[in-house]
Amino acid sequence: MAEAVDAGRIRDELEIRNVVARIAQLSDMGDLDDYGALFTEDAHWELPGGPAKHGRSEIRAAGAARRAEGVTGPGSHTRHAIGTVAVTVDGDAAVAESYWQFYVETATAPALRSMGHYRDTFRRTPHGWRLARRQITNG
Repeated sequence: MAEAVDAGRIRDELEIRNVVARIAQLSDMGDLDDYGALFTEDAHWELPGGPAKHGRSEIRAAGAARRAEGVTGPGSHTRHAIGTVAVTVDGDAAVAESYWQFYVETATAPALRSMGHYRDTFRRTPHGWRLARRQITNG
């Protein structure tokens, strides 16, 4: 029985790590509907210096606004790099702590624009693990 629990926990952790990675990738170069689908309907997004975003649709709309400004997305030559990810699973909830770096001018002379820490809270849903809360710290 212990092996089955460990295997399930490992599957959960890998799925959560993939959600963290896919959010970064989709922010840079993917479909915003796919991006939004990785969040719970009632997700909460906190970024220093800006108003918090509440709900999947508001988070997706913020992504669309960043794209319209040329800050991120296809053609912006930007990339989010995620690393040092630690995941703790507790039943149908989980927390992932990770470091992020945001690069600009990636097609010519990549430059680190900003970096920081994500504290992500996840919830298991019928569609898999989804991000319920992201707290972003710069630095």
